[in-house]
Amino acid sequence: MLEQPILVILVVEDDALIQDLVQEALADGGFKTEAISSGEKAIALLEERVQEYRALITDIHLPGTLNGWDVARRARELNPQMPVVYMTGEGADEWPSHGVPNSVLLLKPFALAQIVTAISQLLNQIPLSQG
Repeated sequence: MLEQPILVILVVEDDALIQDLVQEALADGGFKTEAISSGEKAIALLEERVQEYRALITDIHLPGTLNGWDVARRARELNPQMPVVYMTGEGADEWPSHGVPNSVLLLKPFALAQIVTAISQLLNQIPLSQG
């Protein structure tokens, strides 16, 4: 039997409570996560270790000069197959023009099961030869 690779999902969220809840939900869904709170840190991690991350979950509104739109665009430049889930309390109307293709947007508050479902569906769309 082949061992499944560990999937590490990068979670970018500046609200510690939401960050904890998302990480807990993903852990319950069988995913390993790494969480950070700024777009700058996210891009630095992606540029350094993009091959370690299987997906990106990012809040749109982050502290600092980079937002979730920026993080997702850079993630896709580094890995065109990277699944992206955006989380936002507002700004959903910007998704069609700022969001990367084949991404999912969840409006806060959302059921935690939705984030696990969204990531699972996006990961399942990646061609096997790429995964």
